[in-house]
Amino acid sequence: MPTTIAIHGACGRMGQRLVALAHEDPELTLIAAIDSPTHPRIGQDAGELAGIGSLGLPVLGALPLAVHPEAIIDFSSPHGTMTILKTCIDRRLPLVVATTGHEPHEVAEIRAAAHHTAILHSPNMSLVVNLLFKLTKLTAEALNGQGFDVEIIERHHRLKKDSPSGTAAHFAKIVQSVMNQAEIVHGREGIVGERPASQIGMHAVRAGDNVGEHTILFSTMGESLELVHKGSSRDSYANGALAAAKYLAGKGAGTYTMADVLGL
Repeated sequence: MPTTIAIHGACGRMGQRLVALAHEDPELTLIAAIDSPTHPRIGQDAGELAGIGSLGLPVLGALPLAVHPEAIIDFSSPHGTMTILKTCIDRRLPLVVATTGHEPHEVAEIRAAAHHTAILHSPNMSLVVNLLFKLTKLTAEALNGQGFDVEIIERHHRLKKDSPSGTAAHFAKIVQSVMNQAEIVHGREGIVGERPASQIGMHAVRAGDNVGEHTILFSTMGESLELVHKGSSRDSYANGALAAAKYLAGKGAGTYTMADVLGL
């Protein structure tokens, strides 16, 4: 039987792609499309918003009590996440949190929700990016103590609101956990002196309609290694979120990751 899902943030760009791709997937059945009750498109057909024709499924401002999806995907806003999180806790519904930009206290609340239901929260839903998280850790472990500097460069579209990206910040945390660099430097300007070994350089580029690129540079005297991911379509994030929803359906309360989805 197909996995039944709900999409929270269905009126947004990613929400619309989730609706379209879920409709195409024979392993999924979309039974609810949700967004903020104040959104001007509440009540419109989710399929028509997504450009795939009528699905007979209006976008609602809350999940009806009679609707019980096996998993919910949140691709909304930090405030929206906290709203749907309460619903998932109260009704013990598994939740994939694909939204980024949460404040530390919100992240703590998301983590705490895993005591009540299944939670999968990732800074990036791309399957390839999550594989790159693993490869970055392996590289950092192999090169630790060998005199390598680490710089992270991320590129995104001009409309992105946060900087650096949550994904770039996560790459930095992975490297820090292994190589013990204490300081993250966001860009450099002026006479800053020689580069200390304790630094990770972080550089954010904003231009055009770039879907997302991340480069983790490991460099020492005489040689360099770059780990690179380049996204060409937002569908990679949507497909990863849908794969996560399939995985999370039926799981008990607890914290899950995209590494679990990939079997890493």
